[in-house]
Amino acid sequence: MRSAIYIRVSTNKEEQKQSLENQKELFMNLLSEKGWDLFDIYLDIESGTKSKKRPALKRMIEDARMKKFDIILAKELSRLARNGQLSYEIKNLAEIQGIHILTMDGAIDTLSGNTQMFGLYAWMYEQESQRTSERVKTALQIRAKIGKFKGSIPPYGYYVENGILKVRVDSTTDIVRRIFNSYLSGKGFDRIARELLEEDIPTPSEIAGKRNASSLWHGSTVRKILENQHYIGNLVQQKETSISVTTEKRKKIDPANYVVIENTHEPIISKDDFHVAQQLISERKRKRPYAKKHLFTNISFCADCGKSMHYKANRKGYICGAYNKYGHTKCSDHHVREDRLIEAISNDIKQMFSTLSTKSIQKDIEKKIANFIQRDQKQLTNILREIESIKKDKTAALRMKIRGEIQDEEYRLLIEDNGIQLAKLNEERLKLEKGLLQQKQTIDFTKLIQQIERFVQNPVLDEEMLHKLIEKIK
Repeated sequence: MRSAIYIRVSTNKEEQKQSLENQKELFMNLLSEKGWDLFDIYLDIESGTKSKKRPALKRMIEDARMKKFDIILAKELSRLARNGQLSYEIKNLAEIQGIHILTMDGAIDTLSGNTQMFGLYAWMYEQESQRTSERVKTALQIRAKIGKFKGSIPPYGYYVENGILKVRVDSTTDIVRRIFNSYLSGKGFDRIARELLEEDIPTPSEIAGKRNASSLWHGSTVRKILENQHYIGNLVQQKETSISVTTEKRKKIDPANYVVIENTHEPIISKDDFHVAQQLISERKRKRPYAKKHLFTNISFCADCGKSMHYKANRKGYICGAYNKYGHTKCSDHHVREDRLIEAISNDIKQMFSTLSTKSIQKDIEKKIANFIQRDQKQLTNILREIESIKKDKTAALRMKIRGEIQDEEYRLLIEDNGIQLAKLNEERLKLEKGLLQQKQTIDFTKLIQQIERFVQNPVLDEEMLHKLIEKIK
């Protein structure tokens, strides 16, 4: 048996290092006793609720997909994952590849068929992590209410010392004042951002030393600075929170529920200027006209930089979006008149019609689509057969429960497993059914040719005809 040993500890503290050595010793003894071979040891120092920050787990999963080992050994299921979804992903992958899972606490042992409690343990470990997360959130709230800055990155123009924001002694404070003065003088977010970019002013992410920091100033960055109460000496925290321990995603908190402590540090902007800026932001937001969508929006792209083209009414055409936002620092002034673009595409459609109107071309395309339909139909039939098989298993489990042949917990876990499999199969079924419907609609070339013929006779290019025939314009 080729063995993959997975070891995880949450931190790099001294006591955790000892745990690492103990786990390694435990597994070595097992391998000696069983006479199994060691394929590799996968070691992570990270929380068990997420997989994104666990490179060793990712590597082990990739090796499992390539069937490089026969069994996964872990101290307990929580070492692999404290996340129900991730636990089942590992379990399903192992089953597909014929790989066993053995935990040293005896809870999971696929060698002897002991997997009935898998779902229960996965749920228990996730709940334990959720409770720990809630305790951490409470501690952070207390820290916020006593006026201590708890963020990892201070606002542009500040640094942190003993939990207190301090004004930086460099050009960043002047940039903050300049942004407010420019906005109060009538300049917009994008105009200010472009000027800072053209002068090669370091961005907030560059000052913070972020990995892959961008040198581009955006209008949204300028707006965040203008709306940030930290610049008038107020500490504002608890703006967002995690959704759950199993996801990296976070949700915004209602501004009414922010934790705001006034006068905790030295301000950079006066309260009067800040409040005038907020009033202007509110007024200009209400006056902003609804952006009209033009014919080639989201389908035309700059051939040089790849950014989408933006319509400019005063030029009756499209210019590069990067140039429109950042000026000559990012691209050049390409200008394409809308009427000339319509004329060029209309001519292309007419030429295409002359080719498609031949019977041999139509038959060739219809044959290819028919082959695609046949392939997807066969795959759909197999999925429907699997769904029916799982439904029969559920019915059989219900009969066993009624006869008292299995315990309530065993029945619940079995149904839970079936539910996960059914959800995945139904998702694939819906995708195939949607694709088949689209393919069957596409195969009706007679209708398509009639539409193009009507266009050739009356060449008025509309959005429907454009998106039916053209994917992208450079």
